Amino acid sequence: MGEKFCDLAAKRCKPCEGGTSPFVKEEVERYLISLAGWEYIDASIVKLFEFKNYYQTMAFVNAVAWIAHSEDHHPKLEVSYRSCRVCYSTHAIGGLSENDFICAAKVDTLIPV
Repeated sequence: MGEKFCDLAAKRCKPCEGGTSPFVKEEVERYLISLAGWEYIDASIVKLFEFKNYYQTMAFVNAVAWIAHSEDHHPKLEVSYRSCRVCYSTHAIGGLSENDFICAAKVDTLIPV
């Protein structure tokens, strides 16, 4: 079975160099099971987060930026007034790595269930 959500959020990203193979479909599916609401789109994992107002959106964006800085793994963010679309992919390998799922799990911890 795939990694559990709490296990992924507790992990740290590892440097990913070119030459490492991106995850194959089966690996993506195994990891994606642990992430509620994330979708596999165009060799990336993507989730839309919605908020009550701009202030909450920007607080979330800043928290995601802190995660990105601390893990040295940076998502694509699409920010609007009451939402933020987070997109992870490991550009150095042209697809997904465990780092993407680790960071997605850490981002999910920002929003209470």
